[in-house]
Amino acid sequence: MTGLFITLEGPEGAGKSTNREYLAEQLRAAGVDVVLTREPGGTPLAERIRELLLDPSDEKMDADTELLLVFAARAQHLAEVIRPALARGAVVLCDRFTDATYAYQGGGRGLSVARIATLEHFVQGDLRPDLTLVFDLPVDIGLARATARGRLDRFEQEGRAFFEAVRNAYLQRAASQPARYALVDASLPLAQVQQSLDALMPQILGRIHG
Repeated sequence: MTGLFITLEGPEGAGKSTNREYLAEQLRAAGVDVVLTREPGGTPLAERIRELLLDPSDEKMDADTELLLVFAARAQHLAEVIRPALARGAVVLCDRFTDATYAYQGGGRGLSVARIATLEHFVQGDLRPDLTLVFDLPVDIGLARATARGRLDRFEQEGRAFFEAVRNAYLQRAASQPARYALVDASLPLAQVQQSLDALMPQILGRIHG
């Protein structure tokens, strides 16, 4: 058996977590085994790495350190959660995955795409998401939503230029592989966003029952 690997991507305030729960409800109603997880994180060890990555610190984290920590957490996550779930035929819904690394560390930090690709192959082998939903919205809207949630994490404290670069990286990746990516307008009211997800359900269920 081989499951289906669906990732949800997008910047701060895009509503990925809320819509991941919505998708899970729809899939479970259709009798599908669903695993919800997130990056960085997903296992106790990977969640500890997440804390290092997100918590503001007096010591500035080097961009290469950040990149390596992201992939270290991902290696653990794949071994303990994602690969076993896919092997038993489950649908894995993951809040962020390697597209986020290309967007944040590649676009935002300006690190080499080739270097990220080398680590991607090293950690993941041939494993890639079957479908990636990119929740897109203007930077100002996303940051306003993130600020309204309360205390900002280390990434959310970055400036506008950083997040414009992140958004552009996501859009470029989505445009480069339209067969794998689905762009969702996350600036719309939640009900309309979820209507967009409803429209994708036949495609998702078709892949599951394929």
